[in-house]
Amino acid sequence: MSQASPEAYPAEVDWFGTAADALPDDAEDSVLIGRIWDPVAEGPSPVVVRDGDVFDISADFPTIRDVCELPEPAAVVSRLDGRRVGGFREVLANTGAADRDRTRPWLLAPVDLQALKAAGVTFAVSMIERIIEERARGDLLLAADIRQRILTGLGADLHGLAPGSEEATRLKSLLVAEGIWSQYLEVGIGPDAEIFTKGQILSAMGTAVPVGVLAASTWNNPEPEVALIVQSSGRIVGATLGNDVNLRDVEGRSALLLPRAKDNNASCALGPVIRLFDERFDLEQVRGLVVGLEIEGVDGFRLETVSEMARMSRDPEALVRQMIGPHHHYPDGAVLMLGTMFAPIQDRDRPGEGFTHKVGDIVRISSPALGTLVNRVRHAEECEPWDFGVRDLMGNLVKRGLL
Repeated sequence: MSQASPEAYPAEVDWFGTAADALPDDAEDSVLIGRIWDPVAEGPSPVVVRDGDVFDISADFPTIRDVCELPEPAAVVSRLDGRRVGGFREVLANTGAADRDRTRPWLLAPVDLQALKAAGVTFAVSMIERIIEERARGDLLLAADIRQRILTGLGADLHGLAPGSEEATRLKSLLVAEGIWSQYLEVGIGPDAEIFTKGQILSAMGTAVPVGVLAASTWNNPEPEVALIVQSSGRIVGATLGNDVNLRDVEGRSALLLPRAKDNNASCALGPVIRLFDERFDLEQVRGLVVGLEIEGVDGFRLETVSEMARMSRDPEALVRQMIGPHHHYPDGAVLMLGTMFAPIQDRDRPGEGFTHKVGDIVRISSPALGTLVNRVRHAEECEPWDFGVRDLMGNLVKRGLL
């Protein structure tokens, strides 16, 4: 495969940032895996990112799923050499370039055969926003007034309230009596979590590429989240960043429209890479992560906020147990996006209307331990179509002699 010299790509790249931004602050002490599109092989390859370089490990592990199903993924990956395909900086630059060189590799979402799952209403503030959507029936003009009335009606600090507890049951009875109970409160403080299918296998987008919202949507937002990498056994082996793009006007009309609000072309972004659990990074560190969100619009609009994982109302491990177990099996594992506390209430155009995306918005989701996932917003109908499915992957791996 031909390779570009480091000088062919500037240290400061375009809207998607630099390699230093994309990778964890302690990348040199992290075990990082991902995926690239290999033009020579005409298909995807798992890679290890180490010391600023990208190494193809497809000869040992044809899929990321194979890596993640190992008893000790980080220990095995740390010993792998692989074939160097280039520097991470140049691969990232080619990924986001407007005139991408399709003879050179570019980054993909760092998962392949894992199911794409997401948990909703796992933070009190996002739960309140879901209630507002329901009451406003997708009309953002009503949202500000409803928000004030809901908060007054609740009259309680829901942070720290254990879902399914006796205290939560008593609050439910009170809210039902007051006439402000909601299906979103049911999954927010009730015993059963909201866990849904975010997208189809292989449909996720990676970093430095567009994410999509339907052209017909007039009220939508990003959802910055941490995503867990879960084995078929239910064991959590790593984490990455995610954007669970949401159409608030669609879901607000009816919760039964959740698939249309959540699962559209280019509506799920993951990456840039997976950080595997080892002695330096594990679930306890995930529980304490702070996830930053920056939105920069072509209209000059700018928004910055953070989500603190410590404020989740459900523990990540408890969510995984609700997703996978004797009641539901995922033989190739799953990715579980853990939800967001981002409440898109900052007015963008007119007072009281809150936030909604505009085409061209740049969305940066970051955490020092996981790096930065960057995407530009486009209409889903205009994003690159998803046309490489499981049959294509299997055929490609057979052609390459990897299966």
